[in-house]
Amino acid sequence: MELGTIDRRADRPPYKQIADQLRAAIESGELSPGDRIPSEATLIDHYGVARMTVRQAIQELRAEARVVAEHGRGVFVRTPVQVRRLASERFARRHREAGLAAFGVEAEKTGFTPRVDQLEVSTALPSEEIRDRLRLAADEEVVVRSRRYLADGQPVETAISYVPAVIAADTAIAAHDSGPGGIYARLEELGHELDHFTEEVSARMPSADERDRLQLFDGVPVIVVVRTAYETTGRPVEVCDTLKAASAYILEYDIPAR
Repeated sequence: MELGTIDRRADRPPYKQIADQLRAAIESGELSPGDRIPSEATLIDHYGVARMTVRQAIQELRAEARVVAEHGRGVFVRTPVQVRRLASERFARRHREAGLAAFGVEAEKTGFTPRVDQLEVSTALPSEEIRDRLRLAADEEVVVRSRRYLADGQPVETAISYVPAVIAADTAIAAHDSGPGGIYARLEELGHELDHFTEEVSARMPSADERDRLQLFDGVPVIVVVRTAYETTGRPVEVCDTLKAASAYILEYDIPAR
């Protein structure tokens, strides 16, 4: 890439001006995914700044998940993973009947290779919040399914589902592999016809453990989506608490005007 200049009289610090130029090169395509950005030595020599200034500029881009450092090789433009979450149709019954769970639907639409790992299944007493959402008594247990989702090998989401044990115990929902179409397909096979879902969406910074599981850079926030599934009787049959890497997701909603 062709390096520009920095204005030392400007209010904007030199490291931010350097980051601006590198960011612009990435956004314009002058630097493509997989390309190595100019080395620290090159940037120091060109701009006439201290090493710490260059490192601050690169850290800005790392925090935005635009670049990744590879030990002994340099800093490279990151290949982005962008999951388009189609909220209006991801839970459509036709997908379950075709053997696709929601993440599989997004993979098919977006074109990435999906994978699930770190899957753990247990039975436990839920927190007060989950108990209230599922309208359970204090002594009622839930089947807990915790997992991590990867797109093209990159972690993008963690999810924990809670299903009343009175529904899920000793069924495929409590098994390691819940089968084609996921747990919503199993719920309907058990006679719990799904009617609608509600979702609460918020954002925050991740904890250290969450950052590690999603392999996030410092400064990258997460999107929190808490979903409750209701059967046709109005009874809540599942709560799913998901944590999404904000840099990896586009949330798309189709909202009727009537």
